[in-house]
Formats: sequence, C-alpha cells, structure tokens
Amino acid sequence: MANEISSSLISNLSTREKYASETSSGNEMGQDVFLELMVTQMNNQNPLDPQSNSEFVAQLAQFSSVEGLDKLNGSMTGLVDSFQSSQALQASSMVGRFVKVDSETSYLGEGGVIAGTVELPQSTDDLRMNIYDSAGGLVSQVELGASDAADVTFVWNGVDADGKQLPAGRYRFEATAILEGEPVRINTALSANVDSVSVAANGVVTLNVAGVGSVPLSGVKEIL
Repeated sequence: MANEISSSLISNLSTREKYASETSSGNEMGQDVFLELMVTQMNNQNPLDPQSNSEFVAQLAQFSSVEGLDKLNGSMTGLVDSFQSSQALQASSMVGRFVKVDSETSYLGEGGVIAGTVELPQSTDDLRMNIYDSAGGLVSQVELGASDAADVTFVWNGVDADGKQLPAGRYRFEATAILEGEPVRINTALSANVDSVSVAANGVVTLNVAGVGSVPLSGVKEIL
C-alpha cells in the first residue's frame, strides 16, 4: 500500500513539474497538460467518493472557454496593433501639411494665411473675428456679417487693420456673434501646419501642430 502511495505521489509530482515547465515557458497551460492533469486526478481520486462525470465535463468546458478567450484576446491584440500601425502611417503622411483643428490659436508663417471655420449654432446679423498677436494686442478684425446657422469659413491673409503685413508668429482668434441681442463667443477651428507626429508607448498617435500644440489624430477636422 505504501509503495502504491509513493508511486502515486511521484507520478503526481512528475506531472506537476511538467506542467510548471510548460506554463513557465509558454505562460499558458496547453491542452495536453490539462488532459494529463485530469487523468492523474481521476487515477488518484478517492474510490469511496469519486468525482461525477458531470464534474469532469464541467472542467473540460471551463478549460475550453478559457482557451477560446485566450485565442480571442490574441486575435484582438493583433487587430489593435494593426489599427495602431495604420493610424501611425496615416499620421506620418500629414507631416508638413496643413490641417484644421479646434483651436483659438495658430501660427502664421512668412507670407502665409490662416484659414478657419466658425461653428455658428444659430443665425445672426453680426458675426466677426477679432485677431490678437502674442502680446494680446488687437491687430485685425474680420467682419463676417450676417449668417444662418452653419459652419462659416474665413481666410485671414496676415495683414492688420491698416493693410500692413504682420510678422510671422502665433496669433489668437476670437469669434463673437450677436445671438438674441447678446454677444456670444463662438468655437473656431483653425488651419495649422503639422510639424511632427508622436506615438506613445500605448500606441496613441498625436500630431504636434504649429501654434496649437499636441492634437490627437481624431481631432483633425479637415486636411487641407
């Protein structure tokens, strides 16, 4: 009887060592190891209180579910990696190009222009754009006049109120509209150059936009 017990323990330990070796190398339990463990469990169960067939079936079903989830996770990881690579490739093609993003500031290049969109929520008789330099001084006003509720586009050619060309630099845009008799600030989207692209360790792609800062790829409203 003692020899049988010793043999059983040795067999059990041998199986566990094999399981530990396979799980440490692959970090997961293979189907063969699972079945071997289950057979060992059946051989060493208490004959006076054996496990029912339904318990073994439940174990098999549980293992199959876990194995299926592992494969699904692997497939999803592959899809996410592929999507992130596609995003990075798409973003890299924008370097050196102008994009339109939600912002109140943008960088005016030498002899360049800044295009923008005012997101007007309702009709107005008076829509205007005030433009300020980096020191906060008002340098120009663009009268956009009356408009229905719509995305109103405009282009500023970089000249001040006297028609003088302003130097390159960062400028702030402030759109206001008279809505129901009161002046209301309106959201703007401005054009700016994409200087570079950053890809974080988690795969998130960010555009570094001149005069604006970091902008997520999803924040691009238009590629010009």
